[in-house]
Amino acid sequence: MVARQSPFDLSKCARKNILQLQPYRCARDDYKDDGTNVLLDANENAYGPGLALNSEGALQVSTVNGASAGSSKPDIDFLGLNRYPDPHQIELKKLFCSLRNTHIHSQKDLTPENLFVGVGSDEAIDALLRCFCVPGKDKILTCPPTYGMYGVSAQVNDVDIVKVPLDVENGFQLQPDKIIETLSADDSIKMAYICSPGNPTANLIRKTDIQKVLEHPTWNGVVVVDEAYIDFAPEGSSLAEWVNDWPNLVVMQTLSKAFGLAGIRLGVAFTSPPIARLLNSLKAPYNISSPTSAVATAALSPKNMAVMKKYREQIIAQRERLLQELPKIPGVGRFLGGQESNFLLVELLDKPASEGGKPSNKIALGAYEAMAEKRGVVVRFRGKELGCEGCLRVTVGTEQEVTKFLQELRVVLDGLLRGVGVDV
Repeated sequence: MVARQSPFDLSKCARKNILQLQPYRCARDDYKDDGTNVLLDANENAYGPGLALNSEGALQVSTVNGASAGSSKPDIDFLGLNRYPDPHQIELKKLFCSLRNTHIHSQKDLTPENLFVGVGSDEAIDALLRCFCVPGKDKILTCPPTYGMYGVSAQVNDVDIVKVPLDVENGFQLQPDKIIETLSADDSIKMAYICSPGNPTANLIRKTDIQKVLEHPTWNGVVVVDEAYIDFAPEGSSLAEWVNDWPNLVVMQTLSKAFGLAGIRLGVAFTSPPIARLLNSLKAPYNISSPTSAVATAALSPKNMAVMKKYREQIIAQRERLLQELPKIPGVGRFLGGQESNFLLVELLDKPASEGGKPSNKIALGAYEAMAEKRGVVVRFRGKELGCEGCLRVTVGTEQEVTKFLQELRVVLDGLLRGVGVDV
């Protein structure tokens, strides 16, 4: 049969805002990992999952029956996979509440009614937009430089973005007075996204500055605090408990970073029960798979939490090492932002600081490309973001990875600053 000519025209059928989207890209799209590269580009936990594993890579304690696990197979109830997973995740939510019920910021207890569990924090970001923003009409507020998925999700949902930049002259801190002024002037802004600790800035946003925004006297909108990296900040920094005191606050977290479980894609949003009900009403019925739920539940048990904390201590120790060693390399400039995450934002200069070097995108991009192409070390170039000229974002790796990174950066920068290129 010969197919007749179809009148279908994608450009006239698909939504315009979707046609303008570009696929998500990361450094690994340019430099494929063959298993030997040092990957310091995606803020993963290089020490591995925060799970107590035996020598065969199985959980030491089964999540299925609580017994000692001796198999290298994943500790999953395979016989139960013919059934849909638990749509409510109550037991998992209780564990998250126990984790964050510190009573540092509020005397009220978090309960499962305060929780939405999603496929990474990204599902919560998108779900909030669908809850509160009318496509083509409403807006969100972001504070660049910040996490790129706020903008991607806004474009997908046909929602405009109003930007109130972080204070680049003051450690990338929030500018609450400017945010309040902006919200007062535009009632179509329904949400304000605040990343704390920031990405790519690594700084913890002051609690008092977030409170100023929450205390806006007339604005009828939602404040979203993204705490993806909160477990690398000082103990007790999370504001999750605050959602019982502020009905329009959402605090997002994830198991991808400190818990070393990026591969299971699980995030949570703490919020007031009415907002949580909205989010849980619009999600897909069985959005969290049984294997994901089992691994997440295991990760929040005391035995496995101890592993996560051990790895976190090692990451923080290597972060301190980078803070001490990087400035000794000619061509390395200032650390920008803060030091409350598992990555650092560092300037590269057009000549050594002792000779008056200035931040250089040419040098930073050259170093990024040379290390990834020729030295097997992948970081993230961030020089095109606001206030980040000449910057690389460097994830804190293991002791061996940090050693290799420091060695290769010294070689690469030496070649770039002398104008002789970089040898393999």
